[in-house]
Amino acid sequence: EKDKARVSTTDPEARVMKMADGGFRPAYNVEIATDTASQVITGVDVVTTGSDQGQMSPMVEQQRDRYGRTPDETLVDGGFAKHEDIEKVSTGEDSTVVYAPVQKPKKDARDPHEPRPGDSETIAEWRRRMGTAEAKEIYKDRASTAECVNAIARNRGLQQFLVRGLVKVRAVLLWFALAHNLMRAVALRAEAAAIAG
Repeated sequence: EKDKARVSTTDPEARVMKMADGGFRPAYNVEIATDTASQVITGVDVVTTGSDQGQMSPMVEQQRDRYGRTPDETLVDGGFAKHEDIEKVSTGEDSTVVYAPVQKPKKDARDPHEPRPGDSETIAEWRRRMGTAEAKEIYKDRASTAECVNAIARNRGLQQFLVRGLVKVRAVLLWFALAHNLMRAVALRAEAAAIAG
């Protein structure tokens, strides 16, 4: 019945999410943080929400917990650009500079990079920054790093989890990150040896 909650009988911890093909299936949302210089995976998480909204702050906190500091800059796609998250990670002692696309206005022809009434100083600064040529150039790194690592993950079979439950899915993701980083270490050492030799 429509008024009763339903869960997946195969994996009750998974949530029904919209897929790239337009269908809806039980799934998990995998979050991967990547170093832009080396394509090394620096953080992973698995969540049961279909949106990336609200996931930037926990990933930046994970970076701080793992490495003792936050990244100097954070490049995220538009799905992560929640104002509360931008505020949280951009202010304070361990702040990071956020590079995320500004959503285009739906109705008017207003410049999306001009601060809006009601924007805090942090959000206004982010909007102005993303309108600069320098920010657009920096943001280009995201496609060749984070998106590349996501494509590598899919090519290596990380498209569907063959385990059930959040703990097991997270374990599979961690194993993938370890294997990926070992392969990157080999490639980076070979590049360094070629430069030195």
